[in-house]
Amino acid sequence: MSATADGLRQEKIPTKAPPEDGLYKWKTFAAVGLSTVTMVMSFSIVFLALSSIAEDFNVTLRAVSWVVIAQSLTLSSMMLPLGRVADITGRKGFLLAGLALFGGGAVFASFSTSLMMLIAARVVMAVGSAMGQSVGTAIIVSVFPARERGKGLGSQTTAVAIGGAAGPIIGGLLLQVWSWQGLFIFMAIPAALAFLWGLYILDDSKIGSLQDGKRQRYDWLGALVSAGGMVAMVLTINNPFGFGWGSPVIVGGGLLAVVLFSSFVWWELRIAEPMVNLRMFKNTVFRYAVATRYLAFMGTAATLFMMPVFLQSLRGTSEALTGIIMFFSALGMGIAAQTSGRLSDRFGFRRFTLMGFSVLIATSLIFSFVNASTPLWVIVPVLFFNGIGMGLWSAPNMSATMGSVPRSAYGVVGAFVNLTRNVGNTTGQAIIATIITSVMVARGFDINLGDVADVIGAEGAFLAGWKIAYLSVTGFAAAALITAYLTNPRNQRA
Repeated sequence: MSATADGLRQEKIPTKAPPEDGLYKWKTFAAVGLSTVTMVMSFSIVFLALSSIAEDFNVTLRAVSWVVIAQSLTLSSMMLPLGRVADITGRKGFLLAGLALFGGGAVFASFSTSLMMLIAARVVMAVGSAMGQSVGTAIIVSVFPARERGKGLGSQTTAVAIGGAAGPIIGGLLLQVWSWQGLFIFMAIPAALAFLWGLYILDDSKIGSLQDGKRQRYDWLGALVSAGGMVAMVLTINNPFGFGWGSPVIVGGGLLAVVLFSSFVWWELRIAEPMVNLRMFKNTVFRYAVATRYLAFMGTAATLFMMPVFLQSLRGTSEALTGIIMFFSALGMGIAAQTSGRLSDRFGFRRFTLMGFSVLIATSLIFSFVNASTPLWVIVPVLFFNGIGMGLWSAPNMSATMGSVPRSAYGVVGAFVNLTRNVGNTTGQAIIATIITSVMVARGFDINLGDVADVIGAEGAFLAGWKIAYLSVTGFAAAALITAYLTNPRNQRA
């Protein structure tokens, strides 16, 4: 066993050490970063086009929402199993295959003549996205030396922030001059560029793909059970069919998810070559870092999901201006991720995660007092500092997580890190939306959130729910602050 700068212990395995060529690692990052920006952007860019798609295909908004739901289900169910595939088969070919599927699916989507064709194309894109996101973190961690892990992961976090912010801005601009089909053509272009650059620059001997030459078995049963559990959980949380939360379908879906995940744990602890080595959770740094990440993204979802609703539905802000306003959150996140990632390489990850959650607690409390008359010159700086808080904790937390596991597990753990982000966002969105709509229903306003400005009296009910929602977000951030404090290398147990 060997120790990192943060006091974390890692297993020594016969893999080639990351190259010291400073230029190569950034060339590699260019391929991974561009693919990350594109794949993250693909999730948010389509939201703006749902109304146009529904009109073209003459379907309801509930039906067209499956364009988004299908992607979310595929990403959540496939990311972890595919991360393990990358560890076994090699990372270069896996990333390139993911980019090819993503780009091909985007072209397929642009030529769709029915909703079902479009949904099928989005599933293909989501499989490619799951492949790219699951292996991207592993490549970054492998190609950057351990002393620069935070720098590499900070750059990747910045790529995620850019992708999330670019979607609404680019989508809004393109839809002014182009049809919704143009959005998918646009997404295929950077995917093709990342594919070509990756084909040219990536070298399996340098990105951690080559292990000890021993053939490893794939845990097919574990993959199927985990995928089924994720589908059951995401469908139950999202509730796309509009069932009551106490209905047999929702309760049954929740119980099915519990049974499948329990079966997955039982199985993984009993086989010689599991898909995920769950004994990693005995490692205190890994355990608390994962818990911190999940809680943090539950809170982050409120701002990313509900702030556009607040700006557009309550204040009447245009889609283009909303995208620009939300960009300040991504800007803060990108700046802080770069800074904290680099500094965590020198000073350790813990102080930056604690600072990040302290900022998130403060900004969440401020947001709980926001109303329709709050000027934008107040909202925008708070959004910027909220992004600062997110960036401060994100890269150091990821560095702590990846630094606590052996290199042989980078693929599946990198996938698990990204899966935690997706599931945390999904859970947080569902909780926040449920809080706000429940308060509104209790006050006699059983309406869509998009209709708040059009119904007399609904604004007050919305803001009452908004306040409770952001107080809940403050609670999530406070809980994450506690788990971040417990993520202490001095208490490390392998």
